Amino acid sequence: MQARAPANVARKIFLIATEESGDRLGASLMKVLRQRLGGAVHFEGVGGQAMAREGLVSLFPIERLSIMGLAAVVKQLPMILRHIRETAAAVTQASPDVLVIIDSPEFTHRVARRVRARDPAIPIIDYVSPSVWAWRPGRARAMCAYVDHVLALLPFEPEEYRKLRGPPCSYVGHPLTEQLGSLRPGADEQKRREEAPPVLLVLPGSRRSEIRHHMAVFGKTLDLLQAQNVAFELILPTMPHLFEAVREGVESWPVQPRIVLGEQEKRAAFRIARAALAKSGTVTLELALSGVPMVTAYRIGSLEAWIMLRLIEVKSVILANLVVGENVVPEFLQQDCTPEKLSRALRDVLEDSPLRRRQLEAFAKLDAIMSTGNQTPSTRAADIVLAALRKSRRAG
Repeated sequence: MQARAPANVARKIFLIATEESGDRLGASLMKVLRQRLGGAVHFEGVGGQAMAREGLVSLFPIERLSIMGLAAVVKQLPMILRHIRETAAAVTQASPDVLVIIDSPEFTHRVARRVRARDPAIPIIDYVSPSVWAWRPGRARAMCAYVDHVLALLPFEPEEYRKLRGPPCSYVGHPLTEQLGSLRPGADEQKRREEAPPVLLVLPGSRRSEIRHHMAVFGKTLDLLQAQNVAFELILPTMPHLFEAVREGVESWPVQPRIVLGEQEKRAAFRIARAALAKSGTVTLELALSGVPMVTAYRIGSLEAWIMLRLIEVKSVILANLVVGENVVPEFLQQDCTPEKLSRALRDVLEDSPLRRRQLEAFAKLDAIMSTGNQTPSTRAADIVLAALRKSRRAG
């Protein structure tokens, strides 16, 4: 049995985040943990720029794992597997008081399984649940073997884990709930939402492969709207590293959008938008919290679609629908993602239609549904990590 660590020994926390969103979550968690523990905490692991600003020296640049599409993953598989092995070895060598894996389950869960096999005494916390409620529900029970606690971003997830007999799961809150001030319009911005021509957002995705799959059908949709004499001011928010891919994609569009770059400009566009045409994903919850009615679409490669459509077990893949508990946002996937269907639905959300009103009524419930009381998500997450620290072998 290992002796109790002296009080002045820093607690060692190993974190693994391999995507930008996870990197931001990890950085916020590190910040709160340092506030709580002062100098008595030491961080190691894998992360990006946000975690680096909080003092983490990453084992490798996470950009190496920014791979989308089945063919690309297969091509890079030897590199991915090497990083999984190296990361698991680094965890067991570091022998931390707790391991926090953040999102990216195809990578982080493989690391966690190896760590648990080599050193079962290391507590493992999974920050951001994999979508066990949407597909492969058997993963929830399998996670009991290598995850001690799941920190959920979505309020319905703890009940799903209970039903699926997964590990303990706590709702800590979504980071978007900390950003409502930048998402919601002031008086002048609300006035612009109601003025003509209405601002229509187009959000084709945050990865090059998504942009490639959506740009042509989105352009044809807008062409149909214009041909039907529907007036709108078009804004396309994107990130600087995607600008060239977006610019090339819109060259053939009959209606040229105003392209805005960066998170600040995107939020400013959200605050004046009347409606949006968006790729399915987290952005649908962001739009819903902003009070922007939307139409959603999703296209991927035919092989990936064949696999996905046979595995999905939910009535909607739209995050906003899942959180509000109603299918208020229309979704057009794969063969249903056509200019004709998208343009008809967009006309509805641009006008004062029953569809638009139903969405706005549902979105108004989100604050209550996603509430975390007077605590931020990162504070709630830190509380659970600290509880694991107190129970860990070095703490006791």
